[in-house]
Amino acid sequence: MLGDSLSAAYGIRVEQGWVSLLQARLQARGYGHRVVNASSSGETTGGALARLPRLLATHRPAIVIVELGANDGLRGLPIADIRANLESIIGLSRQSGAQVLLVGMHVPPNYGPAYTRQFHALFGELADKHRLAQVPFLLEDVALDDRLMQEDGLHPTATAQPLLLAELWPHLEPLVRRKSTQQVQAGERS
Repeated sequence: MLGDSLSAAYGIRVEQGWVSLLQARLQARGYGHRVVNASSSGETTGGALARLPRLLATHRPAIVIVELGANDGLRGLPIADIRANLESIIGLSRQSGAQVLLVGMHVPPNYGPAYTRQFHALFGELADKHRLAQVPFLLEDVALDDRLMQEDGLHPTATAQPLLLAELWPHLEPLVRRKSTQQVQAGERS
């Protein structure tokens, strides 16, 4: 899991975060995958890209979930720079043998409607170009409900975390199932 504060359980206990809930769901459903949460509050695509080679070498993931870009967008970084960083993250992840799930984000309209549209469209464009599984918007059922957001208006509450997992799971489970099947088949051949 390569993400920012939305995946690092900002403002809540780590075990309440959706990534911890994901690990519990995988175990409950009999998937032997271990989730490594390499998310960091405040992380940008550039920061994650700098950390990625070491993470890939250390953990050798089967799947990389990329939930990044919100901090880039909040800082008004050029869309071309965000795109280049995400493409490098996708490329490095795939070169390591991992499948990639790209998580889409929205940003507030602080930098105008054109930037806001281009920012959100970026995730779908990358998913189409690289034929990736994609979560259109992780906060789909959460972002506009004040009861589910912390006082900062940016981070979901502990109550919202199961909804984040529910948004992501239908896009992730086919990848997990495929990897599990491949592992079983590889074991049968040995």
